[in-house]
Amino acid sequence: MKESEERIHDAHLQKAKIRERYKGINPDELDVIPAKPQESLYDDTREKRVGAYVRVSTDDPRQTTSYELQKNHYEDLVTHRPGWKLVEIYADEGISGTSLKHRDAFIRMIADCKRGKLDLIVTKSVSRFARNVVDCIKYVRELKALPSPVGVFFEAESIYTLDRNSEMSLSFISTFAQEESHNKSEIMNASIEMRFKRGIFLTPPLLGYDQDEDGNLVINEEEAKTVRLAFFMYLYGYSSQQIADTFTKLKRRTKKGNTVWSSNSIIQILQNERHCGDVLAHKTWTPSYLDHKSKKNRFNRTQYRQKDHHEAIISRDDFIAVQRMISNAKYGNKGFLPELQVISSGILKGYVSINPRWAGFTADDYRAASASVCGEKDVSAESQKIEVTDGTFDLRGFEVARAEFFSVPDKPAVTFAGNYIRFSSYSLKKFPKQKYVELLVHPGKLLLAVRPCTKDTRNAVQWTTANDQPANIWCMAYISTLFSLFNWKKELRYRIIGQLFQKENESFLLFDLHDTQVNISSGDKQEKTNKTPVPENVSDKTHKNIIGYPVSWSNNFGKNYYSKQLENDQIRLSEGDWNSSLPSVPYKESDLKVTHPDEVKKAISSIIHDMKQEITNDTRQLYPDIYST
Repeated sequence: MKESEERIHDAHLQKAKIRERYKGINPDELDVIPAKPQESLYDDTREKRVGAYVRVSTDDPRQTTSYELQKNHYEDLVTHRPGWKLVEIYADEGISGTSLKHRDAFIRMIADCKRGKLDLIVTKSVSRFARNVVDCIKYVRELKALPSPVGVFFEAESIYTLDRNSEMSLSFISTFAQEESHNKSEIMNASIEMRFKRGIFLTPPLLGYDQDEDGNLVINEEEAKTVRLAFFMYLYGYSSQQIADTFTKLKRRTKKGNTVWSSNSIIQILQNERHCGDVLAHKTWTPSYLDHKSKKNRFNRTQYRQKDHHEAIISRDDFIAVQRMISNAKYGNKGFLPELQVISSGILKGYVSINPRWAGFTADDYRAASASVCGEKDVSAESQKIEVTDGTFDLRGFEVARAEFFSVPDKPAVTFAGNYIRFSSYSLKKFPKQKYVELLVHPGKLLLAVRPCTKDTRNAVQWTTANDQPANIWCMAYISTLFSLFNWKKELRYRIIGQLFQKENESFLLFDLHDTQVNISSGDKQEKTNKTPVPENVSDKTHKNIIGYPVSWSNNFGKNYYSKQLENDQIRLSEGDWNSSLPSVPYKESDLKVTHPDEVKKAISSIIHDMKQEITNDTRQLYPDIYST
């Protein structure tokens, strides 16, 4: 009880001391040093170095009037203010205020402020300075925080940023300016959308075309030569850079009159559907009106297409073929549009040659190509009746154990990973000193065949390094199609044991894609595969990779002995020559009527000849005295 009373007494004493301390001292004993009076823009007559910022929002010539009027206004304003000295008028013409991108004059003005060249910025309104709230407040604060603060005066709103109470007003007004820009953007987008719905398309300047008085596209024959040459050269196998170099040498002009070409400018020509007479609206869209960054329209906005909108310079089929070639150029594809090829006879009948540099074929395309020559379904060895003659050892019920269950360094093997295929060293030994092979797949039987070939073979791939070691066969172009064909998972690695088949001077490797083992990283989730589960007591620390097998293997050690023998015998005992080196042939005509290579070659030669002749004629006109002698 006594301790409690003492605590209360101490608390009262502390409060009394605090009250006494906050009574303060005698004001007569305190010297007050007054602050510098707040600067008033109108009353301050000190010399100020002034920069004026002006901007118009479009490149329309009619807006030039607004631009010039703003410049004249600030020249007069600064002249009539005592102490003000105009340093520079910073002018951005044809730039939107919602983003600082490309506003070179604005950025230079801010840099001059930081270098101490300006004391004051004068501009018409907040919306002229910036329609982005974040940018507006950010730069005003930066300028105010400089060692020699720089103020911004917004005439229309009568806001001077060095006033103490200016930031709240500025925040509200800049927010309204940003929203106004947003509304204008929405109204413009809605207007464009309504135009597109009625088939009224925008027609910007386009190489190969002029516009008549009604705005319709009309072919400009001189420019159309350039467009045709670009498409024909690309169809024939020239790269976009080679085409650009050719155009530069031929002094061909872009739509803007430039004679120096780049790879990108060629791609822009090749990807513009208007050259084949079509129009596609909304190819790009702008997610944010603040940064104006456009993105490719991947079904983010409704698109509108009109075929045969105007006269075409090149055929639609040639245009489509070029688009397919462009999309596969990153895989090293060169030359004319590839065809899916199938072996029509021989021991490898029904096998489809894998094109290593073309991503345009689907799993269904491979199946259709194989079925086109196979005819009736082959009778599998499993379905045939097995009979054992008297006096022979009956091996019915016995199974040939799978090679995957043993350490088999003396067996050919192949590994499929996410973006490459790799054969084992023993596989390479089966084709000594053979650097190139052709990969063939039978979609119905799920078999992969590998046969030696020359470097010039249509679909040759290099499977060895310079030191004759196994090389990774990079296959980004077609690996997804193969995994889909085999019903595999992209995140897993598959390994298959193969077998060499030989007959006289013919040989090939064969891999049964039914019999796969899977290398599973210890970090992979087990539910991602239908392979056998990993025991819980297996430590990840001791097993970086886990080998998985199909669940169906849990009921047997391998295939029935006689079925396995029949499979091998069907190949080894085939009557006549195997003809395993027969070339593959196109399984059907292309759905595109692309200009024939011979015609393309002739057109390229003719167009270039005409262009060179034009250069000669121009030179004759420039130097008539030389050519007259």
